[in-house]
Amino acid sequence: MTKKTILLSFAAMTLSFAAMAQARVGVKGGWNLSNITTTNDGSTKDAKSLSGFNVGVIADLPLVPRILSFQPGVFYTTKGTKSEIGDKNNVTLTSPYAKYTQNPSYIEVPLNFVAKLPVGEHASLFAGVGPYFAFGVAGKNKYEVTTIAGTTSGSSSIKWDDDTPFTDDPNRGRDKWKRFDWGGNIQVGAELSNFLISAQYGIGFAKVYSGQDNSTDNKDKNRVFSVSVGYLFGGR
Repeated sequence: MTKKTILLSFAAMTLSFAAMAQARVGVKGGWNLSNITTTNDGSTKDAKSLSGFNVGVIADLPLVPRILSFQPGVFYTTKGTKSEIGDKNNVTLTSPYAKYTQNPSYIEVPLNFVAKLPVGEHASLFAGVGPYFAFGVAGKNKYEVTTIAGTTSGSSSIKWDDDTPFTDDPNRGRDKWKRFDWGGNIQVGAELSNFLISAQYGIGFAKVYSGQDNSTDNKDKNRVFSVSVGYLFGGR
């Protein structure tokens, strides 16, 4: 069974479980600020953050009413990074300017456990943690180069691969991305009646480039900070 089949089956199972449990189901979306690590210690070094978005559906399954919930979901989310070389406002013969953007999109299934602190009859603060599993579905690699002769730009679709180590590829697979990603989430937020607002940080555990299959090389992993709002349908 492929990773895609496993992920989609798991997403369907979580939503079905939510329906059977008569849990609240809702919609949620917001803004992403993503980056990709460039060093073994998790630093993003010269890589710059990239704005994006997330949108999807979630369920709230009470394990202990108003105290602890399980919150699975299915989201379409963007990730990626950008880098710049040179100064766009000071281009010379020996100092060109270049900008490169990598903007992959995933179907992501978060599985968060959320602890809640009631602060009123219909209000609570919450904090959550849990794993996520993601499957790459789209994305673009873009470039813009400015020299004294002018500016050129272009783009290409991201090439997804199912984790093949490209040992004979001269590019070492950097023009290809591993389709399957997984990691962990931490989040905090507030719930007011049926409305949610949250801030979340996603930490990828899998290397994103399919050519890098060296277990001692821990570079190139997704990092995503997001701020989202949502609405849960149904009574509390």
